[in-house]
Amino acid sequence: MAITIREAVQADLPALLALYGELHPNDTPLPPDRAGSIWREITAQFGRTVLLAEVDGAPAGTLDCTVLPNLTRGGRAFMLVENVVVAASVRRLGVGRELLAAAVDRARLVNCYKIQLLSRLSRDEAHVFYESCGFRQIAAGFRRYLD
Repeated sequence: MAITIREAVQADLPALLALYGELHPNDTPLPPDRAGSIWREITAQFGRTVLLAEVDGAPAGTLDCTVLPNLTRGGRAFMLVENVVVAASVRRLGVGRELLAAAVDRARLVNCYKIQLLSRLSRDEAHVFYESCGFRQIAAGFRRYLD
């Protein structure tokens, strides 16, 4: 089994949407034209990259990472990681670990001082996984959903 990590491109959009469907199964799928428009916005953002993991050439996981400039910590940026998902059929095979390692490598490359990600409190297995990848639960996270 060969795991590769690369930057996603527009042609990967159907695969990304399928993976996001596993992450949020109750979401209404986006119409293709709307998804394409959002994809163009994402790729135009400075410092933002959607990574795609492939297992033997087939899409298997993704994460969205953004490097954010910062006026503290000596001006060192930080990275925000969102929408981490690995296809159910390939979980526990190292795909998520490779995705997070690729994000860490990118953060180091641009001298980020931290990587931040949020995870719902109920996702105990995910928390064990994140900790096994070197992340620590050291802060309280807050969200305000806007309807």
